[in-house]
Amino acid sequence: MTAVAESGTQTEPFTHQKRGRWLERWEPDNTQFWESGGKRTATKNLAFSVFAENLGFSVWVIWGTVVTSMGAAGFPFLAGLGKGDPVAVSNALLLTSTPTLVGAALRIPYTFAIPRFGGRAFTAFSAAMLLIPTLGLAWFVNQPGTPMWVFLVLAALAGVGGGNFSSSMANISFFFPEGKKGAALGINAAGGNLGVAQTQLVLPLLITLGTHLTAKDPAGYRFGITLSVLVWVPFILVATFGALRYMDSIATAKSDGRSYKLALTNQHTWVMSFLYIGTFGSFIGFSFAFPTLIKANFPDLAQIGWITTLGNLAFLGALVGSFSRPFGGWISDRVGGARMTVGVFGGMAVAVVLIMAALEMKSFPLYLISFLLLFVLTGIGNGSTYRMIPSIFSAEATRRADANGMSAAEATASARRQAGAAIGVIGAVGASGGYLLQQALRLSNINFGSMAPAFWAYAVAFVVMAGVTWWFYLRSSFAVQRRPSLAYANV
Repeated sequence: MTAVAESGTQTEPFTHQKRGRWLERWEPDNTQFWESGGKRTATKNLAFSVFAENLGFSVWVIWGTVVTSMGAAGFPFLAGLGKGDPVAVSNALLLTSTPTLVGAALRIPYTFAIPRFGGRAFTAFSAAMLLIPTLGLAWFVNQPGTPMWVFLVLAALAGVGGGNFSSSMANISFFFPEGKKGAALGINAAGGNLGVAQTQLVLPLLITLGTHLTAKDPAGYRFGITLSVLVWVPFILVATFGALRYMDSIATAKSDGRSYKLALTNQHTWVMSFLYIGTFGSFIGFSFAFPTLIKANFPDLAQIGWITTLGNLAFLGALVGSFSRPFGGWISDRVGGARMTVGVFGGMAVAVVLIMAALEMKSFPLYLISFLLLFVLTGIGNGSTYRMIPSIFSAEATRRADANGMSAAEATASARRQAGAAIGVIGAVGASGGYLLQQALRLSNINFGSMAPAFWAYAVAFVVMAGVTWWFYLRSSFAVQRRPSLAYANV
């Protein structure tokens, strides 16, 4: 299909192609360009990006489920997990938090890789990297004498799946016009986040299937774990091939040095990083820890067949959190991300209070419902905070354009580059919040014999984050306007 779009005073064609290529010119905010063919190209890239990122999250979160079966597979350092043994719980949280930390650290270089290598090549590379932790775990879990440090290394390697998020989000942010960016980023992120839920659903089923096909002994559990890990390999190969063949790279999505410097020295990059700790850090931290928390706090559920088979229903948390994320971006396009984010943090504090009440009453139904509420709110908050980022940098670029005589086109391009750089930093800091959350649970359990102090600290942190959001983005002199394309005052 051929589109005609204006570049200055000249008319140039744009042709949509199924095969991947370098796009020398990309103007998503040009209505004619977008409707005639740009939309199809952007949607194509979004689809392949979602698939690759989904697998990245699936591999990243594998350890959250695998640790709950490794004790039965014959690894003594996790043998007491089902009985709430503090040492086993601590070891499990260490194994689940390690990929979180590595994934967070990789998000910054992964973001910078998009301007350097292009979205198509780097999406293929990042997908192919997922073969290392999957094949490695499948091998070593079948070596019964493998020490814990080897599994820590493998858990760290699984962190490459977490790095995929920032490269994917930075890449997709270039493809969509300003008014559709929130929904597109929400869909892209939700597709990745959904990988957490599908892993927590599928892995326990495959582990159970593996033990039934062999025997309910350590060897059977090792076979089940192997089966649950290798199932992702064919999909990883398909994602790698699909990205290489069909995705596009945008030539103008290049680093200009100055944009990165402006983003990294902008206070709003760090304010948004702090807020993203509360939303995405909570989502990924609790997603990794939820199977362990259920098994440690409600060990009697291990006797109830299908609840155990379904991973103690832990997959539901990531599932509802994933599906609520696009809603956060969509509604923020209409009412403003800051307003939505304040409400999210207030609701998250309430959800934590309900979780503590459920533990006090030893009520699993209330515990599950309260956690599902928390996950829904983290998903909405992920979408609303990410929607704020392009608005903030668009406002910054508009202010500089007015002050320095920069053209609107130059200001828009600069804003996109800065937002792309900021996404890497914000995503990295936010994901590191998942590591901090799990470590807080682990240290609270070790030092106080209870996770309650950590949960109360979370509630206080969420209230503080709501206040920070209001202070920077909702006070009358700082408020982000309802229309995303408008600058907010006093920036």
